[in-house]
Amino acid sequence: MVFDPFTIIMLAVLAVLIFFMFRNSRKRQADMRDLQSKIVPGAKVMTNFGLFGTILAIDEEENRVELKAGPGTVLTVHRQTIARVVDAADETAASTAVVEGEPEFGERVDEAPGDETPDVKKSDD
Repeated sequence: MVFDPFTIIMLAVLAVLIFFMFRNSRKRQADMRDLQSKIVPGAKVMTNFGLFGTILAIDEEENRVELKAGPGTVLTVHRQTIARVVDAADETAASTAVVEGEPEFGERVDEAPGDETPDVKKSDD
């Protein structure tokens, strides 16, 4: 049986794709195991929909987590909605990430844009 170069290249590409699929799958499973080990009561977490809170209790049987989102606010969410555990380093990096020269939200800017030419409409005459 004779294999032409095109067939050999196609089989090699298929083998590489299968290799990367299995590698990505294993990496995702390891990340999920790592996340599940960090989910304990008292941990600060962020959910898939952007809610930050502190875990109060975990119900393993029904896969529910009680989050304290604010003073007097306790939410019950599914365990799989927790996207990541927020570290103290993440909080400080997010709070200090200010771009120099850009105004903060709600800050007034005194200067107008650099467009010096007035807007004059030319007539069709």
